[in-house]
Amino acid sequence: MERFSQKFETEPVTGTTRVELAGQSRVFDWAANPKGDAALLAWPAAKAELDALHQGTGKPWLTIQSLAAIPLKEAFSSGYSIRKTVSAVDRKVPERWSRGDIVRVRLEIEAQADMTWVAVSDPVPAGATILGTGLGRDSRILTQGEERKGRVRPAYEERSFAAFRAYYEIVPKGAWTVEYTLRLNQSGSFHLPPTRVEALYAPEMMGEIPNKKIDVFP
Repeated sequence: MERFSQKFETEPVTGTTRVELAGQSRVFDWAANPKGDAALLAWPAAKAELDALHQGTGKPWLTIQSLAAIPLKEAFSSGYSIRKTVSAVDRKVPERWSRGDIVRVRLEIEAQADMTWVAVSDPVPAGATILGTGLGRDSRILTQGEERKGRVRPAYEERSFAAFRAYYEIVPKGAWTVEYTLRLNQSGSFHLPPTRVEALYAPEMMGEIPNKKIDVFP
């Protein structure tokens, strides 16, 4: 890196750099921001070209990233694959979910490579309580059947009102299983974000699966 910099980056960057996309433009003044800057341009309605013009000395680097809020419709795997199973521990009506039902969630995850510090995040319906904390009226009896398989053990587990999260310090290549139990406390229709597994220091190593809508009756 030092040799590359000595050969191609010896001349200081001065002047201005102009970026244009579909009628939008941004101008960067290197005197005001010698370390560079960032700009967010709205996604164009139709196909368009991104133009960049530098006026001044030096050869600045340009990093381009596209951001789009696209709903996840099928499983995505880039280092981790996920299989999720939802079953009933205690259910009032066999063919549907009702308020007060106890649900067991099983996540079967497979890693394609060894990695350190991996996080698993699985969202839960609003108002639901993840059992196993031992607080208040939490029931430890209902969580006794939870199964854990594989060589990995979490360094920390978070049972929040929004999601179940587990953090693993070391995850070797291979498969492991994690289960947790929750109580449905609120009726309604719940649209949940994707279930996600991600290496915290290598975000390109990740996996996601979409979650189906959950209808909970009174």
